[in-house]
Amino acid sequence: MSDRTILLVEDNPDDVELTLRALKKHNIANEVTVMRDGQEALDYLFGGGEHEGCASKELPTVILLDLKLPRVDGLEVLQQLRANERTELVPVVVLTSSKQQQDMISSYKLGANSFVRKPVEFGEFAEAVRQLGLYWLLLNESPPPECD
Repeated sequence: MSDRTILLVEDNPDDVELTLRALKKHNIANEVTVMRDGQEALDYLFGGGEHEGCASKELPTVILLDLKLPRVDGLEVLQQLRANERTELVPVVVLTSSKQQQDMISSYKLGANSFVRKPVEFGEFAEAVRQLGLYWLLLNESPPPECD
């Protein structure tokens, strides 16, 4: 198990599959955990719901976050991540098909580290995911985990 993991928060099964295929195609073999909605992601990170009492001990190296999610949307997830001392420094890349400028502005105001629009064509999408993976998993220096 790699210590540099990805949390993918995406409700569209096709986009999940495309992202996983793109990572595999470019030999980015880091562990990817997929959450299908915002509430599930928050429960996973903070130990709520079906993850009650078992919050993920290891935080992901990067979170790829869609905005248009069921139950709790991506902006609310981002807001809660930044409001919690445990997750406030985890890099969050908003990966969305939204073309609304307000979504980009809101994402950055809430503390997103990056905002990437999903290209429609698979080749372009695969290249975007490759570059994200290389940057966030290999080049970026993440802050060390807090010690209790």
